[in-house]
Amino acid sequence: MTREAPTLVEDEVPTLPGRIHHLRWTPIVAGAPAAAAFAFILMTFGVTIGLGVSSASPTWRDASAALSLLSGLYLILLAIVSFGLGGYVAGRARGVETERNSETETNDGLRGLTAWALAVLLGAILTAIVSASSPIVGNTTSAEPLLSYELDRLLRSARRPPNADMGIERAEAGRILMTSSSHHGVNGDDRTYLIQQVQTLTGLTAGDAERRVDLAIASSSAVVAHARRSAIILALSVAVANLLGAVTAWAAAVAGGRHRNGAPLLEWMALADRVEPRMMRQ
Repeated sequence: MTREAPTLVEDEVPTLPGRIHHLRWTPIVAGAPAAAAFAFILMTFGVTIGLGVSSASPTWRDASAALSLLSGLYLILLAIVSFGLGGYVAGRARGVETERNSETETNDGLRGLTAWALAVLLGAILTAIVSASSPIVGNTTSAEPLLSYELDRLLRSARRPPNADMGIERAEAGRILMTSSSHHGVNGDDRTYLIQQVQTLTGLTAGDAERRVDLAIASSSAVVAHARRSAIILALSVAVANLLGAVTAWAAAVAGGRHRNGAPLLEWMALADRVEPRMMRQ
């Protein structure tokens, strides 16, 4: 008695992909430093021409809201250009592929997105290193250097010895002045204590010390409010810049892959290529 071997239906035969797609780290590692380096150059240029988003300098307090918004827009433009460069390098640096399909474009976009993530990580690490290496002075609080000018004016005295150490008094006064930005402001006990400290340290009369303290409280409240607005603008600008940078890195990597394989660009990419030479001729 013979048994026939089971026949396999052609549709039920499992098919294996002829090619396994994976990320290659060489283009990614090439694109991420390019994006980080170009971003550093543009950031340095922006700070040089006065487009820093925030600053500890007292002169920054006189900056208008328009300048803060312009600084945020510059930060967004910086991210688009630098991450676009990194994504293009990540997409262009890989070898030419003979078969190009939607999966190939997805892989190019993923390489650009990974280069963006690596560049952001490098920037965060460098920022953390710079912050950790900053010198820390004893007896200082968050009021320094934000309220350094207000503390100078508050404790200014002509009779104090030039080498007198005012670190503890400045730190204590700074903590009190920082409460001026709260909902209730500086409470009565802290205000009275600050007036007594100013009298003791400067030799002013009670009336002059009170006027100096009130002026310092009002000025500190305005400075802290301005710093808070700048911090909000900075946070929103960084978030929007990173999101747009991710999209730009993906699109630029796809464009770099198309240039690599000699494929035609997408419609909006081709339109940009036609508009740019026309603007150059004008």
